[in-house]
Amino acid sequence: MKVIYHPYFTDHDYSSDPAAERGRIQCILDELEDKPDIDFCRPKTAEREEIELVHPPEHVQSIKQRSAKLYEMAGLSAGGALTAAKFAHEGSPTFAVIRPPGHHASPESNWGFCYFNNMAVAIKNLKDQGKIKSAFIMDFDLHTGDGNINCLGDDDDMKIVNPRSDSRTKYIEKVERHLETSEGYDILGVSAGFDLHINDWGGTLETKDYNLLGKMLRDFSKDKCQGRRFAILEGGYNHEVLGKNVSNFIDGFSDRLY
Repeated sequence: MKVIYHPYFTDHDYSSDPAAERGRIQCILDELEDKPDIDFCRPKTAEREEIELVHPPEHVQSIKQRSAKLYEMAGLSAGGALTAAKFAHEGSPTFAVIRPPGHHASPESNWGFCYFNNMAVAIKNLKDQGKIKSAFIMDFDLHTGDGNINCLGDDDDMKIVNPRSDSRTKYIEKVERHLETSEGYDILGVSAGFDLHINDWGGTLETKDYNLLGKMLRDFSKDKCQGRRFAILEGGYNHEVLGKNVSNFIDGFSDRLY
């Protein structure tokens, strides 16, 4: 299992929002560092032309004008998603421990601690390179990934799913129903937000549910996406449980049977 990570992602000075808080990335690393079969890989910063497949130059420039540090971090995060998608296309399941998140970034606007849409940058570049024609995007963050929808939703070859329920049982059932009724796609991309956890903002899912989600998505990718799958970090703000939730998801998403 490949995990995309760069030491710069532990830097908390690029913004003052909850996604940028000190210790948020470290709590994930603490859970993963001794896990067997984890291959840590460093990403490169996304090229401007790679970002501009999703965002017009005016939007990219507006992020750069806010802060050089913010622009650097947002570009590196997009690069992490690109690297994850590349490995996934080559057959390696991958999780990207990146920040800032991206699923609230639309082509010409952004909010929710997001600046560039990491998922859309990854998917659109794969498609532009002729590596894929279609993609299934599962977003299990507490908040609907409006940016994913606005960036990719006009493409009939893309399916974007954002399950919603206040009941953990019904939530899992909805995910299962979406997966069972979907056709095949060239790749599975997961916007992995962990703020729906019972001890986070959403108050719904338990830690073991993320392991189950990982397994369901792993099996779906093998059945309908040629095994190609990657996930990128979106939300999740309680540092006491975030690392465990990510670790449980990775265990299920991996080819290794835990």
